[in-house]
Amino acid sequence: MTTSPQTALIVGATGVVGQACLRHFASLPGWNAIGVARRPISLPPGAHSLQLDLQDEAACRAALAGRDDITHVVYAAVYEQPGGLVGGWRDQDQMRINLQMLRNVVEPLDRPGGPLRHVTIMQGGKAYGVHIHPQIAVPARERWPRDAHENFYWLQEDFLRERQARSGAWHFTILRPRIVFGDAMGSHMNPIPAIGVYAWLRHEQGRPLAYPGGPPRVNQAVDADLIAQACAWAAESPNARNETFNLENGDVFVWQNVWPVIADALGMPAGEPEPQSLGATLAGQQDAWERIVDKYQLAAPRNLAAFIGQGATYADFQMNHGKAGPLPPVIMSSVKIRQAGFAACMDTEDMFRKWFGQLQQRQLLPSAAQARAAD
Repeated sequence: MTTSPQTALIVGATGVVGQACLRHFASLPGWNAIGVARRPISLPPGAHSLQLDLQDEAACRAALAGRDDITHVVYAAVYEQPGGLVGGWRDQDQMRINLQMLRNVVEPLDRPGGPLRHVTIMQGGKAYGVHIHPQIAVPARERWPRDAHENFYWLQEDFLRERQARSGAWHFTILRPRIVFGDAMGSHMNPIPAIGVYAWLRHEQGRPLAYPGGPPRVNQAVDADLIAQACAWAAESPNARNETFNLENGDVFVWQNVWPVIADALGMPAGEPEPQSLGATLAGQQDAWERIVDKYQLAAPRNLAAFIGQGATYADFQMNHGKAGPLPPVIMSSVKIRQAGFAACMDTEDMFRKWFGQLQQRQLLPSAAQARAAD
């Protein structure tokens, strides 16, 4: 007797989380993986793609309503208004669009007798109001009452809960990752490419890698591949059904403390701090980036925005640019997910070495060896 493979629809497959999930599910025995995005998708071995505008309800229904193979959805898509990466989270249109995008995926798949068994969605630290409160209690826990602020997280969660209660044929899991790091290009919420570009602009100027951020803050990170592993666990674990879980690497970090590790991973000396906005610093560096791409024969996009997205602005936010210290820690408890059975972890310093190393291996950033050869 053979068992039909399960099929995971990875929505937002060009983003930092979606890209990692597509790779992971495509590598798992007994799984098919389909990546969904508006832009063309760079597919890992074994994966398939579906190019789709999630804001187009008719197109989503036409593409998904007739599918009889999609058993699981990992929803990692997010709509960000141009220039509204931080402030836009309280914008009513942005909230409405993010809810509608999720509805356009789930509603065609949620039908009587359909194969849908599980949906995973992403929230994050903003569920606890880290973007609007000067301080949150430590550690933030999933069992707390919902933070009283408007957020598309709540709209999406309420939709899923109401829809699942009517259906009863499938379950959902809500993951709340901390600051996510990965190798996705053009992502609005991945600071790795932006930091890499900043580093090599300074390298070409003969300057050390100065930390650009504001005052120190104890924080948490999560590796995108670890999120992908958690999504695969949640897809099948009874302990994850209709539950919400915080997710992080398992340690804490302070940007100033890991900065020497980042510099070493990029093959540069760490310099004294030079507070500045990465968003402003990188905004006018298109020509300089093109010279780096040409000099080191990189495979990275020549268009700087296509490589870093809004990652520099996101880095400013996460590195506390323009803030005055001392800053309270932002810590989320991950006890619940570990007690439920997901115990994977990642050393945050190793994570930074991993992602910068992978960008160098893929010829998206220069390596120290290339720099020495070019000198």
